[in-house]
Formats: sequence, C-alpha cells, structure tokens
Amino acid sequence: MPEAISKEQSVMNYYILCSRLKDVIRTGWKDWKVRRGRVESVAEHVFGVQMLAIAMKSEYRYDVDIRKVILMLAIHEIGEAVIGDLTRFQIGADEKEKMEHEAVHRILGGLLDGEQIEALFLEFDAHETPEALFAYQCDKLECDLQCRIYDHEGCVDLREQEGNAAAGDRLVRELLRDGTSWSSMWMEFGRRTYPYDDHFRAVSEYAQNSYPF
Repeated sequence: MPEAISKEQSVMNYYILCSRLKDVIRTGWKDWKVRRGRVESVAEHVFGVQMLAIAMKSEYRYDVDIRKVILMLAIHEIGEAVIGDLTRFQIGADEKEKMEHEAVHRILGGLLDGEQIEALFLEFDAHETPEALFAYQCDKLECDLQCRIYDHEGCVDLREQEGNAAAGDRLVRELLRDGTSWSSMWMEFGRRTYPYDDHFRAVSEYAQNSYPF
C-alpha cells in the first residue's frame, strides 16, 4: 500500500508538475520557425485563453458559467506537462487523446478533488456542454489571434519552412497557393476547421482584416 503523503506535499507536487508548462514552448510556433526573442509557452497560452473567455462572455453575453469556463481553461493543457505539446500534424487524434487522458489522470491523482477536476477536463475535451463548447472555441481562437500578432511583427518567413509538417497539409498548401499571408492562412484554416459560432467568426475576421495594429 503506497505511503500517504501530506497535504503540503500534494500541493507542491501538483504545482511543480504544472509549472513545467512555463517552459514548454507551443509546438506550432516552433514548427513555423517563429523568430522572436520570446515565444509563447503553453502556460502563457492558458493565461491568454482565459482572458479571451472573459472578453467574449462580456461582449456577447453568452449564457455560460464563466467561473466554470475559467477553471476548465486553467486545466485544459495540464497533460502537456507530461506528454509535451503535440499538434494534429504530429500524432493522430485518438492516440493523443489516450496519452493526454492518462497524463491528466496521473497529474490529478494526488489531489483530494482530483476526480472532480478530471471530470471537468473530460467535459472540456468532449466539447458538448455550453461551457465546454465556449471554452473550446476560445482555445482555438486564442491561437489564431496569437498567430496574427506574430505575423504583424514579421516573425515568420514562409520561404524558410523546410521540414515543417504543417506546411505540407493539403488545406494549408491550398490557402498559401492563393497568396494568403501566414496569419490569414492560419485564421481561415481555423474558420474552416473549428466549430466557430457567428461571434467567434466575427472576431476572427475582424482580427484578420480590420484591427488597427
């Protein structure tokens, strides 16, 4: 029978493990060879998507429990503290889900409220409840907006993408062949791929075409 650990150790174990996300650079930015002195970590993405959720709830009056959404988003990437940030171009969805769920179960297993928190993570992953679908759209749009910022800063050279699996995707190639910029390609890819409702689509289009950077 495993030796019981103190509450203090449980807190520290969880905090130390999740703190790894401060040093995990988002794989998409590495794949596209974003050139910048400081590139976004997974932990910074978690902060960004929570702030985006607050703004979207405020301006569009979504009928969701924003406190639940914020907690959902706080934990939605914790599995990456164990498995790293794997993209759709690196691994199949089913395999990634299995790995991530096992990692989340391991991370939360040491907390007294671990089962309830894990249930919240699984709810997010299913994208079925109003809160989970809202949070999922925030998660995807935040990435699109960060891409737009990096493109505005001139951080990506499309001529230097050797070895980039994402650049070989059929839809990505199609959009880039049309002369689309990197961020416009990325944002159009998002609008075609993810279940954005009218409000998320409107923010995406505004960020791409109208925002006065």
